[in-house]
Amino acid sequence: MASSIPVSVPADVGPAVGAVRVKARRRRTPVLVLLGAGFVALLLVVAAAAPWLAPEDPIRQSLRGRLSPPSWSGVDGHAHLLGTDHLGRDVLSRVIYGSRVSLVIGFAAVLLGGIIGSAAGLAAGFSRGRLDAVIMTLADAQLAFPFILLAIGIIAVLGPSFPTLVVVIGLSGWVSYARILRSQVLVVRSREFVESIHALGGSLWRIVLRHVLPNVLSSIVVIATLELARAIVLEATLSFLGLGIQPPTPSWGGMVQEGREYLDSAWWISTFPGLVLMITSIVVSRSGDWLRDVLDPTLRGE
Repeated sequence: MASSIPVSVPADVGPAVGAVRVKARRRRTPVLVLLGAGFVALLLVVAAAAPWLAPEDPIRQSLRGRLSPPSWSGVDGHAHLLGTDHLGRDVLSRVIYGSRVSLVIGFAAVLLGGIIGSAAGLAAGFSRGRLDAVIMTLADAQLAFPFILLAIGIIAVLGPSFPTLVVVIGLSGWVSYARILRSQVLVVRSREFVESIHALGGSLWRIVLRHVLPNVLSSIVVIATLELARAIVLEATLSFLGLGIQPPTPSWGGMVQEGREYLDSAWWISTFPGLVLMITSIVVSRSGDWLRDVLDPTLRGE
């Protein structure tokens, strides 16, 4: 009968193995990140050069070629690599032009939300008084309320338009900046170098802009990357519900909504814009995770 013999393991083996695994993961990650960055760069180029890359006018209708499957030569004499929709419009051209809507609204909303949230987080972290309580109460209230319902209400009142979408999506993301920056500002402001600058007569603006903001800038970049993916998906959600960019302007969410009635006969109308939307959100989110691992010293295993 075999008996189990206890084996003593050195205490430093666990951390050593963990460090090896972290270093191995960090060696593999840049390849995925480079691929992701290449995809995002390609998407930006495609969006900028849409008039030259799109094979057809995205709003040109051809009832003769409606619901044509992906092919090199359609019944109307034109090549439709991703097929046509129920109005005979080229799906590939609409996907290319739809990238403009998603990226422009996504970047603009992230910029707006980043400015508002960063300012609120810095103010809350430095005030630590009534202003801090008010800002955090507003943040908790927004997190407790389903923002999609608030967005639907605002857009229903103001009407769907590009500026309204940017404001609504931008306001949906300021809480992440505010909460994270507030916690980091509370840590940074308690350090000795900040107290020394304040004792030497340094102004509040100088302390914030020259010493505190550079220490939290990496967090802002990581949050912005993660928020970009969420903003793109939220814009597609609103467009799917009919509250985003209105037809005939192409958007990925609107294309998915237009093709849902033809999933059994013309699956390509919704499938291809949905795939592009999914890949874009995944790539941007993974890039944000990698930036967090690189820029956060507590996650680098060092």
